[in-house]
Amino acid sequence: MTIPRRARALSGCLAALTTTLSLTTLATAAQAETSVTLGRAFDADRYDPQRSSALAAAEVLYMVGDTLVTLSPDLKTVEPALAESWEVSEDGLTYTFHLKKGVSYCDGKPLTAKEVVGSMDRWLAPDAPNVAVWKAGKVDSVTAPDDYTVVYKLKTPSSNLLYQMAQFNFTIIDPEQAAALGDDFGVTAFNGTGPFCFESWTPRDQVVLSKHAGYTWGNPANGNPGPAKVDKIVWKIVPEGATLAATIPAGEIDASYAVPAWALAQFEADPSVQVLKPIAAFRTHYLGMKTSRPFLQDIRVRKAVSHAIDQAAVAEAIYFGTVEPAYSYYSDKVLDYAPDTDTSAFTFDPAQSKTLLEEAGFTMGADGFWQKDGQKLSLVYYGFNDATSREVAEAVQGDLRKAGIDLQVETLDSTAIWAKLRDQTYDLFQMDYPYQSAGDALNLYFASSLIPSPNRMMWNDPETDKLLAEGNAATSPEARATAFEALGRRVHEAVLWKPMLLQTPTVAAGPRLKPFQPAGISGAVFGKGLDLELK
Repeated sequence: MTIPRRARALSGCLAALTTTLSLTTLATAAQAETSVTLGRAFDADRYDPQRSSALAAAEVLYMVGDTLVTLSPDLKTVEPALAESWEVSEDGLTYTFHLKKGVSYCDGKPLTAKEVVGSMDRWLAPDAPNVAVWKAGKVDSVTAPDDYTVVYKLKTPSSNLLYQMAQFNFTIIDPEQAAALGDDFGVTAFNGTGPFCFESWTPRDQVVLSKHAGYTWGNPANGNPGPAKVDKIVWKIVPEGATLAATIPAGEIDASYAVPAWALAQFEADPSVQVLKPIAAFRTHYLGMKTSRPFLQDIRVRKAVSHAIDQAAVAEAIYFGTVEPAYSYYSDKVLDYAPDTDTSAFTFDPAQSKTLLEEAGFTMGADGFWQKDGQKLSLVYYGFNDATSREVAEAVQGDLRKAGIDLQVETLDSTAIWAKLRDQTYDLFQMDYPYQSAGDALNLYFASSLIPSPNRMMWNDPETDKLLAEGNAATSPEARATAFEALGRRVHEAVLWKPMLLQTPTVAAGPRLKPFQPAGISGAVFGKGLDLELK
């Protein structure tokens, strides 16, 4: 059949158009491939900076939102973020922040001082289910005299306020969106000013973030000021460590800090994988003890539990020596650690466990477990359900049972454990946390006002509250150090935790990524994601 010339011409045009469309489709597909997939073992309970204390929440919130100030990579210097400058009054009570102009939310709405005030008002609202409110100091008022000025007034000085303002809990939200969504804020949506926009969250599976194209207000001192170098970031939950480790060299997961320790040792010898560490970062793993539980009310039992657990063996056998055993609640290298802190209760000493339990009136039963008044010394342990955490739980269970202490272990995924802890039915709980100073660590966990969470030890001690107040209100480094060092000694002597491990977060990055400098702030090693770039 012969095709007429006009038909052939039209056919040629359609073929050309089809080819053009195909090329356009391929180009679009290629652009869509400028995404980075980050692997982790845990999800968050929600992505609300004022209602979650989870590391998984911090990781996403730093990318989708901004704080007024940030910290330098060495975590020692306060740097501009949403605020381009600020002044502090001589009495330490008034902070005046001057906001950058031209900042906008992902939906295009400009950021003004009104949104900063609204963010703080929501966080500080009485009786709201918010977390880490202590970081804000004792606030008198937060006001906006004009669109680009925020006046933050305190009732008493807060020696660490600017330092705390760099933490993810100070992320400036969209107050109107938060009010409209209620409990769904940070679950179904989050409108932020960060370099990425919250696209979707499938709990226990993934969080998808898309590039905020207009973002140019990042801090140059921390790398790229924006916009981001990739179009998407996908946070993928991979609970099994071996599976996660296998995905890194294959390029299926581009980077993760959650690979097992044995894999890190192998990756050191693999030229296709980069092993990267922050300039500065502190993270301690610990087992908390609920002091209001019948057996653990007795400090001799808490000491016996501590002496029965061999943290050095855990560091070597489970973490392959990539972490250090911990003998204090926070590193002795941080600001305001007291060198004379008594850490003798945290050594591995099963013989001392036996002596302490005998002193406390326990006798050994025929079943090999200590008992008192007809009750077996049996404790309930809540931990996380990833492979490494389960191994730690099994090691702790084994050590305690060898020492005659029965341990019932329950491990839960990261979206369920927080609710389970609220049931108050545990004796021991597994946790780890990042911090920058002794004051940071002490404020986070030990105030009576933080009962029942995150003061899950139920430590209600007036002297602790007094020393915290003194350290926070100090107007000189010397006064601050005096208070926080005294408090550090006190809570260590009370044996509220069993310190387990000191860890510097380590990132394994696969063959698709260019080298980058991991962040140390709040343990969120990928920071704002601005330096993530494909080769």
